[in-house]
Parts: sequence; C-alpha cells; structure tokens
Amino acid sequence: MESKVKLLTVNTGSSSVRLALYASEGVALRLLTAQHYSGEAIPEHTLRDFIGSERMDAVVHRVVHGGVTLSAPCVIDADVEAEIERLAALAPLHNPRALTWLHACRALLGTDVVQVAVFDTGFYSTLPEVARSYALPPQLAQCHGLRRYGFHGIAHQAMWRRWRQLRPEIANGGRVISLQLGAGCSITAIANGSPQETSMGFSPLEGLVMATRSGDVDPGVLLYLLREGGMTVDELDLMLNKESGLRGMAGDSDMRQLLTSNEPAAKLAIDLYGYRARKYVGAYLAVLGGADAILFGGGVGEHSPIVRERILSSLEWAGIVLDRERNHNAVGSDACISRNDSPIAVWTIAVNESQLLAEEAARLLTQ
Repeated sequence: MESKVKLLTVNTGSSSVRLALYASEGVALRLLTAQHYSGEAIPEHTLRDFIGSERMDAVVHRVVHGGVTLSAPCVIDADVEAEIERLAALAPLHNPRALTWLHACRALLGTDVVQVAVFDTGFYSTLPEVARSYALPPQLAQCHGLRRYGFHGIAHQAMWRRWRQLRPEIANGGRVISLQLGAGCSITAIANGSPQETSMGFSPLEGLVMATRSGDVDPGVLLYLLREGGMTVDELDLMLNKESGLRGMAGDSDMRQLLTSNEPAAKLAIDLYGYRARKYVGAYLAVLGGADAILFGGGVGEHSPIVRERILSSLEWAGIVLDRERNHNAVGSDACISRNDSPIAVWTIAVNESQLLAEEAARLLTQ
C-alpha cells in the first residue's frame, strides 16, 4: 500500500446503505464525500455513480455479525467471507446485504483492491461472562455458539469516542449508557471504554422495540406459535424480523409518521417503544452503579426530541434531568440536552460510523 490511499467505506444497515470516500495518510483521514441511500439501492449502479473515475486502494465494510472468531478488523479473504456467509443465519437482515455489496465492489474494482471488514460484534467480544451467557446447558451452548454477541458495536463505540472528545476531563470516559435508535435499536452500558452489557444478544432481535423487529419476547410465545399457531419456522422468522416492532403494532415503521398519528395503535406502539427503553436505562444504571452520561444516537435518537423525552421521563429520581428547551433544539448534532444541575449528563451524538470504519481500516493497513 502507498502511504496515501483512497478508502471507500460501505456501511450496510437493515434499511439503508451509506457510502463515503476518505483520503488517508497513515491514520490521518480526510472525508472527501459521503452519501446515504435507501435499502433498495442497486449495488453495482450505485457504486459506479458514487465512485466515478476515482481509483480506490481499499474498501472497508461494516459487517454486523462476526461471531466468535471474527472480532478484530481484518482483510477479507476466502475464509473470512465464508464465515460471514455462515453467520448470515444469525443476522439475516445484515450479513447477506454486506456480502452483496462486497461482491459488487469486487466486480467493479477488481480483485487487487483490498477489502476490509469491521465487525459490529467485535466491540462486545470482551463482554463479562455473566453478561454474555444464557441460562442454557453449557454443552448445548458451546456446541452451537449460543451466547450473547451484541450488535451496533461500531455505533456505540463511535458515540463513546466522541464523548471522550467532548468531556476529556472524565477519566477513561467514565460510566456511559448509549442508545442507538434507528431502524434497529440497542442500548449499551460502558465502563471506562469497556462494554459491560448490551440489549441485543445472540441475534439483533433481542432487546428494544425496533422499526420492524420485536425486541424481547417470551420464548414461550414463539413455541406456542410453532406448535399451536400453525406457523412455520420461515413464517416466524419473517414475522419477528420484518412484521413486528412499530410496523407490526401500528402498521408503519416510520417514527415521524407515528408521532403525528391519532390512532390508538400508534400511541401504544410509541408508548411501548419508550417504556422498553426506559426499563433498560434503569437496568443499566444498576449494572454500572450509576452513570456519568446518557448518549442518544441514530436517526431517531438524534432527531426526535419527543422520543428522547418520553424515554427519560420520570427519571429525575435517578439523577437524569432534561432541559426541555435544549432537548427541543438538539436535532442531528452533538448537544447537551440535560440541565446544568443534572447529576447525569444527557447528550445527543451525531454518530459517524464511516469515520470509525475508515480509521480502523487505515490502522490495519499501515501495520
């Protein structure tokens, strides 16, 4: 690799893809251009239009599930690609899409261009054993890799890094609860930069109510639907991943539309969304023994003051005191939204996953 390289970052989510170009000299990065596309974007056409005649030295992909073996950023070879594909069953909305864009990049740019993977699950590879374990027979769990992996790690790590920059006087970042609220939703408890707990588990289905995913559901409900409800495994998979959450409850996965609706179903969906998140905030305060900050990121987290207020309502007893005017004015930017006398600071953070992807790739390629 030359010391100056052009990096393309490909951030595939469950409902969209973000592309960005960076110039890198060592680990020093300069953003050239970025674009956000819907999930219907055609990879080959979109890449050709975005890159144009630019020469790429490397492409770095966000890959949601790396399992146990793929935790650190790495160059994608045949073995890595095969493992990403094998893990697609655990992240059906994400890993297959990442592979589609990987193949499109290879077809457009050629096999000589290095492709790098950065894994969402990597941030959680050091979760404490008590947080990553399920109460299942150990032999079964070991045989099938049944453990809590955690997801959205790149977003939560980006929020934590930005928090360190905003409040450098707090040693090692202190105790932070970060909420990534977009099409997928998750919450993480971090102590001194190390994740202690997170809401997503074996798959990205566990935890908070999401746009189309259910979040926490009694496993007995799923067994009942299979045995007594006449559902097949594939039908259950479809329902949990694409026909539940806000869409399943209210018929619409767009939080902006639901907030303007007078339908009782929309009100209940929003109430449950906030209630579930508020329960997790309380639980993670217990995990951390308190907190220095609560951070909101993602499309909903960064742009919806109403949702943030509903999540944190009635938590003054825990030291969380919002400033309503600050909260109302904070949309899509880094901003403190708590009162000056709030024992726990609350911030919105403009999550920059592409920057973190580019940093990790530049670091890997200059080693």
